[in-house]
Amino acid sequence: MTKKRKRQEDFQKVKLKVGKKKPKLENATDTTFKTKAIQIPEQLKEDGMLPTQNRKLNIKDLLSQMHHYSPGVKHNALLGLKELLSQYPFVIDAHLSSIISEVAAVFTDKDASVRGAAVHLLQFLASKIRAEQIAPFFPLVSAHLSSAMTHISEGIQEDSLKVLDVLLEAYPALLTDRSIILLKNFVELISHQQLSKRLKSRDKLSWMLSVNPNRRVTSQQWRLNVLTRLKKFLQAVVDGSSDTEDEGLQEQKDNSHSVRNPICISWKLHANNQQPIQLFESGGLRPKINSSFRLRSLTSVMDSAEKGLSSAENLKGFIEIIIPLLIECWIEASPAQSAPILGNLLESESQQLMQQVLSIIHLLWKLTKRHDETYKMELWLRMNYLVDFKHHFMRHFPYSLQDTVKHKKKDPCKSNRNCMKSSNNIDHLLLNLTLCDIMVSLASASTLQTDSGWLDMIRKFVTDTLQDGSKLNSKQVNRLLGVTWRLMQIQQNKVATEPLIKAVYTLYQQRNLLFPVRTLLLKFFSRVYQKEDLRTQRIRSRSKVLSRWLAGLPQQLALLGLRNPELSNQLIDIIHSAASRSNKELLQSLQATAARIYDPLEGTLVLLPAEAQRRLVQLVYFLPCLPASLLACLSRCCIMGRMSSDLAATLIGILHMRSSFAGWKCQVQDNSVNDVDYFSFLFSTLIGFSREELTSLQGIRGKPHISQTQLSPIRLYLTDLDQFLHHWAVTEVICHSLSTVPSQSQCFDILQTGICKYLVGLVVIPDSTAGSVLCAINKLLDQACIISENLHRFLASCCYSLLYFLLTIDREDAEHLQKRDMLWRSCISALALLPRLLRLMLQSLQVSRICREELPVVAQLLRLLMQHGQLRSHMITNEFLVQQIIKDIMTLKSGEVQEQWLTDLHYCFNIYLASHPQTPGPINTVY
Repeated sequence: MTKKRKRQEDFQKVKLKVGKKKPKLENATDTTFKTKAIQIPEQLKEDGMLPTQNRKLNIKDLLSQMHHYSPGVKHNALLGLKELLSQYPFVIDAHLSSIISEVAAVFTDKDASVRGAAVHLLQFLASKIRAEQIAPFFPLVSAHLSSAMTHISEGIQEDSLKVLDVLLEAYPALLTDRSIILLKNFVELISHQQLSKRLKSRDKLSWMLSVNPNRRVTSQQWRLNVLTRLKKFLQAVVDGSSDTEDEGLQEQKDNSHSVRNPICISWKLHANNQQPIQLFESGGLRPKINSSFRLRSLTSVMDSAEKGLSSAENLKGFIEIIIPLLIECWIEASPAQSAPILGNLLESESQQLMQQVLSIIHLLWKLTKRHDETYKMELWLRMNYLVDFKHHFMRHFPYSLQDTVKHKKKDPCKSNRNCMKSSNNIDHLLLNLTLCDIMVSLASASTLQTDSGWLDMIRKFVTDTLQDGSKLNSKQVNRLLGVTWRLMQIQQNKVATEPLIKAVYTLYQQRNLLFPVRTLLLKFFSRVYQKEDLRTQRIRSRSKVLSRWLAGLPQQLALLGLRNPELSNQLIDIIHSAASRSNKELLQSLQATAARIYDPLEGTLVLLPAEAQRRLVQLVYFLPCLPASLLACLSRCCIMGRMSSDLAATLIGILHMRSSFAGWKCQVQDNSVNDVDYFSFLFSTLIGFSREELTSLQGIRGKPHISQTQLSPIRLYLTDLDQFLHHWAVTEVICHSLSTVPSQSQCFDILQTGICKYLVGLVVIPDSTAGSVLCAINKLLDQACIISENLHRFLASCCYSLLYFLLTIDREDAEHLQKRDMLWRSCISALALLPRLLRLMLQSLQVSRICREELPVVAQLLRLLMQHGQLRSHMITNEFLVQQIIKDIMTLKSGEVQEQWLTDLHYCFNIYLASHPQTPGPINTVY
């Protein structure tokens, strides 16, 4: 076999026949497949229900467009999101996570329009989302913000500051929780790291200011923008600290005599041994426990990065980085070396930068005082930065603003408007005061001789500023008073402090001061006074200016009135504090002004709210003398209803404690309240109406104000329910005070003389006055008291007039129905105590003089008197009089059909009197 035939046998070609299928290969792949449709009706139905905006795009469509490569699509998506969420705010809660993550992701977008739209949307969302809602997603927002602040693109860095502004405004607490990372970002925005040859051996990197010519603004303007945000951030850190303090008048940690809220004590419970008195060592709202153990704060168990600036180590590290950079910024903005020392002129932008530099240092200084070892921190700051501060900051002190002169003429109105705007935005005084505050915090009494040079400069500047008569705002005054207080603590002798106090008093005497400014000045003087009062008597040297200020407070309170209740409260607190310390000058001034303060018509007492009234009432206790004229004013204040009955009771109790009847074992004050004046006060308050008011009531006739009966010469003037209840509550306190007088018979004689002199003979008497007189008689009457015939007849007339009024009240008259129980008890008690009074009242019931309409009232009164258990025996004694009255009634009703009330009267007479029961039951009739 040849080679050709063998090769053909190895590679034989298969011949296919026509009409036959090609056989499958052994390695053939099966490409057949089957498909089935997936039904999703619910998902399609839900998409149809989502709200859409004008372009018919729902929230999912808009969020998906945020990933588009085109800046225009992303920009339109952000605008659509704002439009959709403003129309349907409930969508925010349903898709909060997606919205936050997508919006935060475009903080670092390359397109400026997209970033601007993201900032506007974020500002809109911040007004709709609460802090607790966004808190779970805030780490993501903070991470994107940090990425934007450290981005290589200058535009993204600039827009990151706008994002920071929105977050600082809406969520300062959440943002400051990540302070360490953001503070490092702030530093990197204005500087870069450089290996210092001086510190190469320690492998430590130093920071230096960076200059980027590619920015749209100058390097100084860029640093100003960054430092402005850094200042806001540090301010948020300070505000979020647990120990919040005022900038200027902050309380020192070692001051244990700071003002605390007083504890309200109910002496009635203590007097009855129902509640023990607990004394607090600290004088505050909770007891102070002396213990050598100290609880560790939660920050001590956290990582140093989590602590933030609350860690002393982190705070020192940040100060070491930022202070040199701030000094470099100051050097660039400070005036030339050849400038004059005093009154150095600064341009607007330079002063703004210098103001931010000092504000940041001031806030860092405040943070250092929040740590436990404040003294060590202040010593560390002085050792490291005092020399640089004196060289750079104090070299051209004080600074002033340079007004740029332009030759182009302007409209005078525009010029004035520009000047006002400049004066509002740039405050050279605040710049100097902030510098003073920083510098005086580095000084102390031990370093006075070393620092006397620059301290004298600051003291002169502060004194001149206070005395130049310019109008200062509250921020300037707050910082100014803080520096003044620190200067007074550094040098505490009178030679140094008196000029400062005098300068502050010069500012205090300015007219039309703003309320916040006046408040700050009051707090300053109050604090100085308390500090001065803490000194021992041996070394105390009272400031004349301070005494003059204290003496003027009562007059200011009287002049202020209701124009500013908050300021009045502050004045009252200071006056109360000084009065409790027996300050002679203030007590003399308060005594001279008391008649105006406690005037019942236009006095401060009746004009201010209830809490201020309470404090003014307490001041009565400290008055050196209480003359009759002042007691007359206080009596009118009690009965006019312009202060509560509880407060009137407090005032009456204070006057009782000042009187000779308080039961003091030792003489506390000599002749502070005359006995005659005291009884005059009690009687006037008991009557409830002045002589002029009682005289004017005599001319009133007829209903609805008068209740009149033909059997009594006294007509009742019906008072309003509020006035009646107030008078009745005061009456109970007056009766209690009268009952504490040792000689009850003499007290009763005084009361009897006053009633006979001022009330007997009047035709019209208020119902509350009649009831109060009966209540006082019931309280004071004993076996030794002798009642005159005039008083007997007057009380009998009052009793019948009151009983007639009570029996004729309409059931629909809800106002007068509430008086019934109180007046009924007073009348029945008086009739039970004085049998003569009951007999005179029965004798006055001459039914022949009355009209037929009054007969049922007389019959009902007799029936109730006979049924009353306390009066049963007295009614039996007067059986003949009662029988005669009934006969007279029967005579008038003879020949007529006997009515039910007459039948009831006969029945009661036969049951209670005719049979003469030996043991009357204790029946108290309810009419």
